[in-house]
Amino acid sequence: MERTLEATIEKRDKWYIAWVDAVPGAFSQGRTIKEVQENLKEAVQLILESQQELRAKGMAGKILKRKIQVQV
Repeated sequence: MERTLEATIEKRDKWYIAWVDAVPGAFSQGRTIKEVQENLKEAVQLILESQQELRAKGMAGKILKRKIQVQV
């Protein structure tokens, strides 16, 4: 399955840094925009695959969903 996500890319000195707000922990860096995009794609893919594997490994207990509030 293919998904489209929005990435934020920021230039800092000689590096570009990038992240995807929709995927917590998905950050990367690169010397060019192309490099940071490729690195970020790989990071996001690894995070999403890991989450999928964890769900498939038998976390088949009772699942509860709750809304929580946090201060930012």
